[in-house]
Amino acid sequence: MSVNVKIVSVLAVASVLMVGVPAAAHDDEPSGSNALAAVQVEEFEGVVATKANPESNAPNTFAPCIRGMAAGTYPCDGIDMWSHLTPAELGLSFVNDMWGWTNPATGDDYALVGGGEGLVVVDISDPKRPDVIGILPTKTVGSFFWRDVKVLGNYAYVVSEDPGHGMQILDLSTVTDITGDPVTLTETAHYGEFGNAHNVFINTDTAYAYAVGTDTCAGGLHMIDLSDPVNPSFAGCFSDHAYVHDTQCVIYEGPDATYRGREICFSSAADASAGFPPLNTVSIVDVTDKSNPTSIARAEYDVDGYSHQGWLSPDQQYFFHNDELDEVFAGTNTVTRIWDMTDLDDPFVLEEVAHDNTSIGHNAYTEGRHLYAANYTSGLRIYDTTDADAGVLPEVAYFDMYPENDNAAFEGGAWSNFPYFRQPNVVAVSSIDRGLFLLKPRIGS
Repeated sequence: MSVNVKIVSVLAVASVLMVGVPAAAHDDEPSGSNALAAVQVEEFEGVVATKANPESNAPNTFAPCIRGMAAGTYPCDGIDMWSHLTPAELGLSFVNDMWGWTNPATGDDYALVGGGEGLVVVDISDPKRPDVIGILPTKTVGSFFWRDVKVLGNYAYVVSEDPGHGMQILDLSTVTDITGDPVTLTETAHYGEFGNAHNVFINTDTAYAYAVGTDTCAGGLHMIDLSDPVNPSFAGCFSDHAYVHDTQCVIYEGPDATYRGREICFSSAADASAGFPPLNTVSIVDVTDKSNPTSIARAEYDVDGYSHQGWLSPDQQYFFHNDELDEVFAGTNTVTRIWDMTDLDDPFVLEEVAHDNTSIGHNAYTEGRHLYAANYTSGLRIYDTTDADAGVLPEVAYFDMYPENDNAAFEGGAWSNFPYFRQPNVVAVSSIDRGLFLLKPRIGS
């Protein structure tokens, strides 16, 4: 299907969203959902309309970073390319979010790659020779939105902005013996207590999922008990902070003794109930009691555009936060906010770190002392968080899979990354227009 047809499909979805989709049980549709839907559709159009290249002829073999370039194509520093799969090889016309899974029985690693058509499972046990296993098609017909995936045990949980999609469940242990050409995978189970969702997070320590940006719970935290992985059950809502775009929920062991041992969600929230631009905040909620979650803090910040995503430092003292539109609205360089979480009742921005690029900051994750950031047109950037207390995040490596420019736009580049595979020195990056990159950072632990 052509890109133009895809855009028509998106606009059709938008028209439905604008008039309002009846919410499932558990509270109202997102506050300001009409404005948010319009923004998300505009974002998607910007991604697929101009620079998408599903038949990319970029090199897909191992390419070391030599004198600042990999394969004569990609600007880089300290990161080699294990391999690359184009969108066409993945069976997708548009690539978005991703996650990873390690088979506990064999230790083999798999990349789970989202796209408009569905979720693609890729065996990366040999990162130089990735093997596309198959695709779990989107649950819906006639719509074409991005999707998000997280993993608990051997199960993948997949959500999408597609209206009526709900949450697909895929038993990943069923894909490990598939060989030959890619196959069409079948969902193992389905959760239908919401229709669309922007994202899902799973706290693997508690076996609870948190769907956000759904058509329930005012777009806030829709909590799901996964103790029976193929029979999930609704556990509760938190809607007081309105629409949540992304969240990380942990058993808190950080510096604030008051909340140690509690399950706490740190969310990027954008309340557009009064119009756009929204009220942008970082939201902190105690969800230990799913039937009675309580607000801890709802903190605003300066030079905001759209509160997007963030991740805690391993010691849970800092929260590294991306706003998706501050670079667009304010004309700043790429910004990462370091939030000080020493006192959860009173979090504050320790520093707004302006990096050397002008692209939009998107999804960032911490592993050890490093922050792995997928920043659209400037690709994967790796920052050292050792001196976060001093408000600095020096860049130690990068791989730019969108060499055309570093525009503050959604025209292409890195959507997300996954730095948690069993294999050392393997990081997967999903590129909107160029597919899946398997990269080899040379930065130490």
